[in-house]
Amino acid sequence: MPTYDYRCRECSTHFEAYHAVMAFAPDCPSCGGKAQRVLLSAPAVHGSMVSGRETAMRALPQCGKGCRCCP
Repeated sequence: MPTYDYRCRECSTHFEAYHAVMAFAPDCPSCGGKAQRVLLSAPAVHGSMVSGRETAMRALPQCGKGCRCCP
């Protein structure tokens, strides 16, 4: 089963979920809200490289916190 990246529509929390391809999107682990799948331009990496990928994802500015799209 693949691992998917999600972003909560209500609290904007980013999280990963491991589930079957046809499964419904999980609820947000922080607030229980609805989540939507985040599309990545590069394939997801698993195993020993996951920690580096997660560190890089956390280093990216989140919308509203220093990003270019929010004034």
